[in-house]
Amino acid sequence: MSKETVSIIINGEDYQVPKDSTILDVAKEARIHIPTLCHLDLHNLKAVNKAASCRVCMVEVEGRNNLAPACVTKVTEGMNIKTDSIKSIKARRMAVELLLSNHPNECFTCPKNLDCELQSLAKNLGITRIKFDGERKEYAKDTSSSSIVKDPSKCIMCRRCETMCNDVQTCGILSGLDRGFDAIVGPAFNLPMKDTSCTYCGQCVAVCPTAALTEVNATDKVWSAIEDKDKYVVAQIAPAIRVALGEEFGMAPGTIVTGKIATAMKRMGFDGVFDTDFAADLTIMEEASELIHRLENNGTLPMLTSCCPAWVKFIEHQFPELLDIPSSCKSPHIMFGAIAKTYYAEKIGVDPDKIVVVSVMPCIAKKAEAERPELTKDEANNVDLVVTTREFATMIKEAGMDFPNLPDGEFDKLMGESTGASVIFGTTGGVIEAALRTAYEWATGETLEKVDFKQLRGLDGIREASVDLKGKELKIGIAHGLGNARRLLEDIRDGKSHYHAIEIMACPGGCVGGGGQPYHHGDASIVEARHKAIYEEDAGKKLRKSHENPEIIKLYDEFLGKPLGHKSHDLLHTHYEKRDRI
Repeated sequence: MSKETVSIIINGEDYQVPKDSTILDVAKEARIHIPTLCHLDLHNLKAVNKAASCRVCMVEVEGRNNLAPACVTKVTEGMNIKTDSIKSIKARRMAVELLLSNHPNECFTCPKNLDCELQSLAKNLGITRIKFDGERKEYAKDTSSSSIVKDPSKCIMCRRCETMCNDVQTCGILSGLDRGFDAIVGPAFNLPMKDTSCTYCGQCVAVCPTAALTEVNATDKVWSAIEDKDKYVVAQIAPAIRVALGEEFGMAPGTIVTGKIATAMKRMGFDGVFDTDFAADLTIMEEASELIHRLENNGTLPMLTSCCPAWVKFIEHQFPELLDIPSSCKSPHIMFGAIAKTYYAEKIGVDPDKIVVVSVMPCIAKKAEAERPELTKDEANNVDLVVTTREFATMIKEAGMDFPNLPDGEFDKLMGESTGASVIFGTTGGVIEAALRTAYEWATGETLEKVDFKQLRGLDGIREASVDLKGKELKIGIAHGLGNARRLLEDIRDGKSHYHAIEIMACPGGCVGGGGQPYHHGDASIVEARHKAIYEEDAGKKLRKSHENPEIIKLYDEFLGKPLGHKSHDLLHTHYEKRDRI
């Protein structure tokens, strides 16, 4: 049955459009550009920011005395709309000029310089001076956390972060504070971020149009470490980076740049250049063993994968009664740090205290994770510094490299080999699929010929699948995005769902949509392209099961002994703690 339509006119042209559409919706379909600022349509996440606060998308509607905001005004039969009238253009310019009059004039030194939507809008509207020079609101920066910097002086009250935090991620940290001129968005009572239940997933940062929310920048510390001759600096790169980094250099989303990353790192001066994929394979050795142990010994089920620090903090705050179900495995980059400062240090003959481990991650929460005391060893951090994909791109640009034309290099050996199973950690469903490739062979004693568990793949927010483990049905649950995770965990808590294993990733799409990745401005097709490329990289690997990685086999033979053994438990496993909901 066809959807009910109405007849409208836009800029003198007739259109037949769905009745419930907004003016902005139909303009997009007609390829008519109406500038926006506060608007954010996350249709793939079933969330729309409806604040209509910026008044940048104002259009003229015949018969109305006032201009209409296109983002929230529904079309009606016979509506005659002008999107390019002088009256509309002047109103947009005025709205942006007023925002600029109460905005810090520090574009050159701003973290979002040349990536700021307010800045771009001002340029596109031809605004070259600040007309209104009056009082400006001033708030102190919140640098309390290790992951996120909140600068309320740059908040334009678009409410995008609020929509993401409350409607999509359901964390409930951000809301409107104060009124009128002093209005900003922040935690209740404007508490420091570190004193809230924030998971540091970074999705608020990903959608902020200005620099009101940014990641804590660690690039200067990395350069200083490389320059320090008394330090031995090693770097690792997460799976999701290789399919997104190219976007920062004009390459198409989903372009695989693994070899170029290795070359760039070596030219930067890192002493060791490695792939976190190696540690992802190591994680599977421990996680698959833990799953089999729970299945065979009536252990706590379901077992929940533990690679994402944002959902770990989410469950600690929101579902402390379920803290017995997460795997005790540390995340891959933390495991890498632990092995780098023990096994690797011993192999190369370097004092572990001189080794600095730098993680390049798609995730802002990894910065806070690296400082968690339960993830340290002998009071030293396993991982010393974390930079996001965006920060790493800045470092490459600082070094003056022509990244798209770099030759493909190789990661260093000893901890640089990886399999296809580790690559798919970068997207939703990948961790549990990787675990099953190994668990299947260990549990059945048979070779898994078809390694692609396609029933686990996709971008639906919550997915279920069953895997035949030699006559035993293994029920799998998968969720990405913390709002979906909440629904899945509520069903488990309330006894409505029964699984053997669950994978949760905090960011929509998994790590490919991480809060530290190149800004995609709500374009779901970009995340989809990264998602697809992850599986392409996996398919192209010679080895596709973690337990077949020769460097992993050597690590256990020479150092760890066996999965879930005493040494591996000491170095590679952790615990969780109940945290207050604030």
